[in-house]
Amino acid sequence: RNGDGRAVLRSSVREFLCSEAMHYLGIPTSRAASLVVSDDDVWRDQFYNGDIKKERGAIVLRLAKSWFRIGSLEILAHSGELDLQRRLLDFLIQEHFPSIAMNDSNRYLEFFSTVVSETANLIALWMSVGFAHGVCNTDNFSLLSITIDYGPFGFMDSYDPNFVPNTSDDERRYKIGNQANVGLFNLSKLLQALKPLLDPRQKQLASQILEGYGEHYYIRFTELFKRKLGLLGENEDDNYLIAFLLKVSLLC
Repeated sequence: RNGDGRAVLRSSVREFLCSEAMHYLGIPTSRAASLVVSDDDVWRDQFYNGDIKKERGAIVLRLAKSWFRIGSLEILAHSGELDLQRRLLDFLIQEHFPSIAMNDSNRYLEFFSTVVSETANLIALWMSVGFAHGVCNTDNFSLLSITIDYGPFGFMDSYDPNFVPNTSDDERRYKIGNQANVGLFNLSKLLQALKPLLDPRQKQLASQILEGYGEHYYIRFTELFKRKLGLLGENEDDNYLIAFLLKVSLLC
């Protein structure tokens, strides 16, 4: 894509501050350990309007338990490297999914089930604080369901489901109101990558697990917004109230 692979100081400061803020908001995320300013000049068209300016480069040292993403498995499946894919999956399960037994013949199915539910939880948490990631492709979705790769992210100042922080996202694919749907799309790509390692019964069960993603997300979303409103217990009108208040906020 003709990129130079460099970061500028302003975006590095944003990532440092936001990743730490997300951590203290209780949202799973990578952390920022340090920020180093470079003496190299970087040329950037900040607003994509042809006004290219010289900026200072910088490097953020990111920390996370793992940097493997959905795309990490996609590329192996696409290239037919199934043995390497199995080794990677077994490593991930052994290191990061202690509740899954390594001798369980359904371990890849259990892995997928966990990623589905935790991804739903993560996106619901994003929505609860008005966070829009900006570039929700499979290469930016962690298999550990943490927030990674802070690029053109943003927080809504006021509720707007069409909010897009990425000025290059002309089609609004990654608008904040579409994040849950994009999460489902990415998980479907994960399932596609896993299918060569699953038997027919497991494939059917995995499809059923994926179908449950929406319910996982909706339940968690409702829990978080009820907490914001101070609603206790269960009431059949809770969901209506949340939807009503969000709709009213569009008019404010």
